[in-house]
Formats: sequence, C-alpha cells, structure tokens
Amino acid sequence: MNTIKTKETNVEDIISLIKNITPQDKELIKKAYDFAKKAHEGQFRDSGDPYFTHVFETAKILAEIHMGPRVVSAGLLHDVIEDTGVTNEEIKKEFGEKILFLIEGVTKLGKLKYRGLKRHTESLRKFFIATSQDVRVLVIRLADRLHNMETLSYLSREKQIRKSTEVLEIFAPLAYRLGMRILNRRLEDLAFSYLEPEEYKKTVEILKQRKKRDMRFLEKFDRSLKKALAKEGVRDFTTSFRVKGIYSFYKKLERKDNIEKIYDITALRVITKSVADCYKVLGIIHSIWNPLPGRLKDYIALPKPNGYQSIHTTIFTGDGGIVEIQIRTQEMHEMAEMGVASHLSYKGNKSKDVLSQIAWIRDLLIKKDFQQEQDKNKAPSETSPEWIRTLGDECTKNKKKDESFIEDLKTDFFEYRVFVFTPNGDVIDLPSDSSPIDFAYAIHGDIGNHISGAKINGKLASLDTPLKNGDIVEIITKRSSKPTRKWLAMIKTSEARRSIKIALKNPEL
Repeated sequence: MNTIKTKETNVEDIISLIKNITPQDKELIKKAYDFAKKAHEGQFRDSGDPYFTHVFETAKILAEIHMGPRVVSAGLLHDVIEDTGVTNEEIKKEFGEKILFLIEGVTKLGKLKYRGLKRHTESLRKFFIATSQDVRVLVIRLADRLHNMETLSYLSREKQIRKSTEVLEIFAPLAYRLGMRILNRRLEDLAFSYLEPEEYKKTVEILKQRKKRDMRFLEKFDRSLKKALAKEGVRDFTTSFRVKGIYSFYKKLERKDNIEKIYDITALRVITKSVADCYKVLGIIHSIWNPLPGRLKDYIALPKPNGYQSIHTTIFTGDGGIVEIQIRTQEMHEMAEMGVASHLSYKGNKSKDVLSQIAWIRDLLIKKDFQQEQDKNKAPSETSPEWIRTLGDECTKNKKKDESFIEDLKTDFFEYRVFVFTPNGDVIDLPSDSSPIDFAYAIHGDIGNHISGAKINGKLASLDTPLKNGDIVEIITKRSSKPTRKWLAMIKTSEARRSIKIALKNPEL
C-alpha cells in the first residue's frame, strides 16, 4: 500500500514563470494540467507521491528555463500515452498534431533504456536519430530526467547507478552542448552524488572551505569595484557571485591536481546593459587591478559555438587575493544559463551575429513557432542545430562495433572541447587534443585528403600538434598530398578516421 505524500501542485506556479503569456496560452496550460491530473489519477511513484507530481515538476522546469506554453503543455502530458489509457487520437483531438508530435517523441525516447554497452548502443542510435528530428523533444526529456534524478533516492542502488551513468555520459553533456548550463550543472552534480558518493562528499567539503575563504575576497572586492565603476560614471549594472558546480570542480581538480591552480572556483559576475558597457567595465578593472597574464578571454567578440558570450578576466586584488570576473549583458546571461531555451530579443550587431549561428532557437522555442505557416512544410531536421543533425546522421549510417561506436560518440560529441579558428575567424568546434588533420577534415573532406602542412597562429607546425583553445589554424594543401596510415595515430575525430580509411582503400581519390 502506498504512503501518499501530500504535495501541493498549482497550475499558477507554472503559468507565473512564463513571460508574456497570452490568455489563450494560459487556457492551453490549464487544459493540459487538468487533463494530465485526471489521466494519472490513482497512480503513485516509488516515493509515495501521486504520479502527477512528476509531470507537474517536469513542466515547471520547462517553464523555469523559458520554454513556450506548448512545450510546457507537452511536459505536463508527456507520460499520458505511455502510462495511462489515453490514446494518440485523444491527444490529437484535444491538443493538436504539434503537441502530439512532441509527446510521441518523448515517449519513444523514454523507452530507450541503458542496459549495458551492447544493448545500450542500439538504443543510443535510435535516441539520437529521434533527437535530430526535433530538439524540443530532447529539452522535454532533459527536464523529465532532471526531476527523476531529484527523486532517485527511492530507487534501488542498481537503478541509481544505471540512471546516473546515463546522465553523466549522455544527458548532462547534451545539455552542455545545447548551452543549457542550468540543467547541465544540476544533472552532473546529482549523478556524481550517486556514482561516487565518497568523492562527492570530499569535493563538497573542499568546495565549501574554499568558498568560505574566497567569499571574503569577493565581497570586499565587490565593494571596491562598485565604487570604482560609480566614480567612472558606470551605474547601470548589477553584480552577483558564482560558485563552480560540484562535479565541474571535481573534474578540474583532477586535471590540475592542485587546487591553488584553479582560479575560477568562485567568480564575480558583472551584468551590464550593453556590450559597450562590458568593455568599459573591463577597461576600468584593468586600469586599477593587474590582470593575470593569459587569463583574459573575450567570448563576446568570439562566441563559443553554442552561443555563449561573456568576457572573462582574472585579476590580482592587491591584498593577496585573486578574483575571476565575468562581464556580460543580461541577454548574454540568459543565454549562458539557458542556452537553446533562451528566447530573449537581442540588440546590437554582435548579438545578431550570435543569433545567426543559432537561429533555429527562435524558430523552435518561442511561442510563435507553432503559428508560422511557413514552417509546415519544413522538415524538422532543418531546424535542429547542425551538430545534432550530424549526430543523427552518424547514428543512421554507422554500423560499427559497439565499443567503437560508443567511444566515437563520446569523443566527437561529449568530450572536453576546444574552439579553434580559421584565418577568416570562423569557429571550429573539436574534441580536445585534436590535430590540424582533424581541423582540415572538419572544414572539408577534400581539404583533409590533400593537407601537406599547417600553420598555427602564423607559425608552421607539425600535423600531430595538439590544438588549443583560441588557436588560428591555416591548412596548406597540395594535390599530390594524400593520407597515410601514420595519420590515423594523429587524429581524434571519427570523421577524419573514416575519411582517411576510405582514401587509403581508394588511392585514386
């Protein structure tokens, strides 16, 4: 017999989170709320809570990350087809084809379980093929998985490990690649707490002690900074403190092996009203406090491929402290936290440049997307980001061995990434330790097949040189140059490996 826990749910808690909501949108969400509540009546979770609390919390997460009312409604309804007697036809009749499409997509993804490497591989292929058709399905699935992780303590240890592994290897990296750091951090930290509870506890304690020490410097510096900015006439800004995620800190500590080398455990954020103010604030800071060499990163001028923009600098405070400062506009902050789910209107040429890289966000996620007639004949894959479409294509045509497939997937899409540039300033997103050969094949297969040399930051470099963030890479080609077997030991991406193997089998190419 279930012990029912009374947990209040109120549809207004969801509606209040959605910006610029219309009366029609309110009615849609209320209708979905009532429909789902009735459909799940009498169902309970392992925690003893009514099952409806899960779909309610999923929808609430979607509203918190600024998804539109139809996606939020799909979140409320995402389990009715699979777990109740409601049919597809009923959903179509009551809510239309668009919401049915999203629910069916989430239902299909929900059936793909992590069951060990060999069985997991085929599920992953199906998962990414489905995701490549419409990224909104993945966003709903991420919200669904986040709430499941928040209630994971009620499941068996075996299920905790299985679900946490899947989150850490697949879902959290996907959230990061979509720019949704707010979900990525929560998923990573929860999964880490179940997979390595002792390391998690140690990391939390170290982070707690370091945070306590750093906050003294931050609070003192914050007061000094506000005075300095006010003196220079900059008054329209806000500041806040950021503490690194638990798992993110753990992984960085593993890489650095020395906590004193990690300068961004805590950071001060300065949120301004304009891009011009961002650079003005940076200039004032550097005119007063000495920056650490090599720590200035301008992601406003050169955004990350997922749309992230901010200026990062690390400075000596003059009293023995070192502080990282992140400077961005409010719009950039929304994008940094919510990625694809952010649908604020950007102003200024720089911001428009960023949106041109991720224009599919507006097509997919703002509430007007379902009302645009021109989208009716557009294939869903055309509105998904290129890397998701590539991932789906890889899974469709890739029939390699299970172990090889999983490793390539992790390397190409979920490993630590480096962002390097063409001489024209285009950003190329590659796995860490990629070589100029990987870079060449990422641009075009023909360029890769005829690479004869490379320049990194204007200097000739060997083809096995590991690329670093911010490198400018120029590829030198010759028609007589062809791939050799030695290249296979110099590359990281499956795209380069596949192209090289094809070329080796067909010397005339």
